[in-house]
Amino acid sequence: MSKRDEKIAHYRDFVTQHTITLDDELLVKVTIGLGPSIYNKNAELIACSKTDELVTVRENFLKKKLALTLDDETLDKAIKEVCQEIGTSVTNKFRAVFYTLLVKKFDKADIYA
Repeated sequence: MSKRDEKIAHYRDFVTQHTITLDDELLVKVTIGLGPSIYNKNAELIACSKTDELVTVRENFLKKKLALTLDDETLDKAIKEVCQEIGTSVTNKFRAVFYTLLVKKFDKADIYA
């Protein structure tokens, strides 16, 4: 099993453990799209308590990668909803899972087709 496959298996376990509903194929594609960042502990995780982290998600992922043109307030609300969906008590939220939920929320899976 490759390191990437190990990460994907770990993310699948996380999703199952936290009863999160998402498309497994999309999770794999988003994980592949994240490239080597999944191997860096800091880059692999999202901290919902860090405002600068959430701004980065909004600016670099939602606006640039997903090409969303919605206002910041709407995008921030969606990010907070995903934080709550994963669980506010879960301190280590995996970027691949987080981004997959955002892709699903904004119906942008076609970007990973």
